[in-house]
Amino acid sequence: MFSVSGCVLCPRLVAFRKENARKHPDFLNAPVEDFGGMEAELLIVGLAPGLRGANRTGVPFTGDGAGRVLYPSLIKHGFAEGTYREERENGLRLIGTRITNAVHCLPPENKPKGEELRRCRYYLEGLLERMKSLGVVLCLGRVSHESFLRAMGERLVDYPFSHGACHDVGGLKMFDSYHCSRYNISTGRLSVEMFDDVVGMVRSHLGVR
Repeated sequence: MFSVSGCVLCPRLVAFRKENARKHPDFLNAPVEDFGGMEAELLIVGLAPGLRGANRTGVPFTGDGAGRVLYPSLIKHGFAEGTYREERENGLRLIGTRITNAVHCLPPENKPKGEELRRCRYYLEGLLERMKSLGVVLCLGRVSHESFLRAMGERLVDYPFSHGACHDVGGLKMFDSYHCSRYNISTGRLSVEMFDDVVGMVRSHLGVR
């Protein structure tokens, strides 16, 4: 019921993925499904697939600069095991963790519109209802932070976004980080160490060893 496969709710995104299918016929060029089990205690919410990342491989954060920051940190802190490689079949396994995006299709210029975020929030709302063991949500960036709060029916003003912030939201613990994008890393807005510190905070809260 909540699978994103074949979704056509957003005409602009559908047209864009068809355009990319012509340019890159070997890419997925389709809505990207979540990665990880439904029994997870931790949900990581990103923004959207990257052109040569998840839009190519079909696995969130796999194949782009963000994945090179995210997955080594998850492995270090016990949320994943194996070796991260930038391909769909890479042998990496998440532990107690599920990864999703606020928008499941690649948006032009990596900038989803408000109505696209609103339509795709249907899937996030359904996911939050079905993850019965969920305790912690890690939001990567302000857009993901706001999408999660709206999915929970909360007021944005009550939960300001800042890197390293932690909030109690409807029985869940929400941690915020700047998005681990290549742009944020290259401009110095976020460092690998800063990001790793937030994942470490999540580990400490959940007691992962």
